[in-house]
Amino acid sequence: MSNCSCVTDETLREISLTCANLHILNASYCPNISLESVRLSMLTILKLHSCEGITSASMSAIMHSYMLEVLELDNCSLLTSVSLDLPRLQNIRLVHCRKFADLNLRSIMLSSIMVSNCPALHRINITSNSLQKLALKKQENLTTLALQCQSLQEMDLTDCESLTNSICDVFSDGGGCPKLKSLVLDNCESLTAVRFCSTSLVSLSLVGCRAITALDLACPSLELVCLDGCDHLEKASFCPVALRLLNLGICPKLNMLSIEAPFMVSLELKGCGVLSEATINCPLLASLDASFCSQLKDDCLSATTASCPLIGSLILMSCPSVGSDGLFSLRRLPHLTVLDLSYTFLMNLQPVFDSCLQLKVLKLQACKYLTDTSLEPLYKDGALPALQELDLSYGTLCQSAIEKLLACCRHLTHLSLNGCVNMHDLNWGCSGGELYEFPSKFSSAAVFSHENLPVSTEQPNRLLQNLNCVGCPNIRKAVIPPVARCLLLSSLNLSLSSNLKEVYVVCFNLCFLNLSNCCSLEMLKLECPRLTSLFLQSCNIDEETVEAAISQCGMLETLDVRFCPKICSISMGGLRAACPSLKRIFSSLSAS
Repeated sequence: MSNCSCVTDETLREISLTCANLHILNASYCPNISLESVRLSMLTILKLHSCEGITSASMSAIMHSYMLEVLELDNCSLLTSVSLDLPRLQNIRLVHCRKFADLNLRSIMLSSIMVSNCPALHRINITSNSLQKLALKKQENLTTLALQCQSLQEMDLTDCESLTNSICDVFSDGGGCPKLKSLVLDNCESLTAVRFCSTSLVSLSLVGCRAITALDLACPSLELVCLDGCDHLEKASFCPVALRLLNLGICPKLNMLSIEAPFMVSLELKGCGVLSEATINCPLLASLDASFCSQLKDDCLSATTASCPLIGSLILMSCPSVGSDGLFSLRRLPHLTVLDLSYTFLMNLQPVFDSCLQLKVLKLQACKYLTDTSLEPLYKDGALPALQELDLSYGTLCQSAIEKLLACCRHLTHLSLNGCVNMHDLNWGCSGGELYEFPSKFSSAAVFSHENLPVSTEQPNRLLQNLNCVGCPNIRKAVIPPVARCLLLSSLNLSLSSNLKEVYVVCFNLCFLNLSNCCSLEMLKLECPRLTSLFLQSCNIDEETVEAAISQCGMLETLDVRFCPKICSISMGGLRAACPSLKRIFSSLSAS
């Protein structure tokens, strides 16, 4: 009967008398019906889209349709409330009902509810034993929600801006949803203190809840929590939870934290700059990133190492309040292999040498208070025998300390000396304590011949694979001959070293060499048969020198000579002739 504008309630009453067993009625777009005094007791499906006469009074007539399973009331513009107790109702739709404010449903078989674009809706009360999923998105004025839904597992209240803290009682134990697993409260901006105590909750999303300052989760089954945008959170408790991963670095105002998570393996607190109290009880925790937690002190670190003995990676970058007492507590971490103490005020590394015997990675970037003798245990006493990667970038160690480190720590695989202002030369031609000097007249056949160089049989091969000396302003010469025994070196980065003039490298396994922005570079001698990538961008080096260098690199594929003032685009033929293996040459388009 849809779109029959002349149909009235009298018409429906006559139909009800004549068609007592009518099961399906579609009276959509019939503006003159209100269902008053109409009894259609056998109806199972009723569609009343855009019926202007349907109001809250019409619900008494619908209540007599006790067999009703599907009810659709979209665009009923005068409808203000729906209160129904229908034992067989399974599906109800209420979309674009602009005056609709109150929903009260009771049906043990109710399994689907569609409520959308009802801007006046402020109260919902639902009782159902069959409803498993419920989405009430963008109900901006919804303030009261009562649920008795024994089977409900997924709830989405995204953009329900008026919901208050009382919503937490609805979804906690005893609130009427004992099987709830997933709860989405994204952009519920009126929430300020959120507390859930639920044995069933597995997933919780609070994305965009910017007003939350306190969070208390006692949800032993909780495996996933999303807090993006909760940047005003000050206090947080996760006791207990089943989380394996947690990132609180997005909460810069967090100052108190308590975590009890028996399955957690990774915790990130990066950026929690005002965090001063933290109780972390995570016996399986393997990775802790506390970068920029400037208020964390030794007592917190000591307590954490006691309760989290399996930590293998510990990042304490920019944690200036951590001192010797905290570092000595690291002896409780027998599996610690990665330690980052960059940008701290440490003056003594002895607690690290004594406590971290299994350490493989040590980062000490910009530790400007370390003295020239701070690393002596490494190259004199054999401290940290398992150490493979060492980062001393932007430090103040003197040239002598750096040379001793380079000479003695042959077990390192990765070494970073970026921005070291006291590093004047990178000369690894040392044999028996003396520096190797290249002859003034360079000959590949004579000088780089392994038979003609004094290779010491007493010194072991270096295990070094990656060496980074980016932006070292005082390096003038870089020398790595066969006597250095860098047989495994595959990557060398000397870019942005503005005073670097001479580079001499003989390295059998070197694949990557970056000399970009070494604007003073004039001499380049290479014998690197496996080199595949050479970057010379913005170098003051001439074409003949480059041709001679790459002629000894038979596997070179990529060459970058952009913005080299002495190399023009028309010289590419000579470069390709010098090294036939070249596949890509990056050059400036204009000729010099």
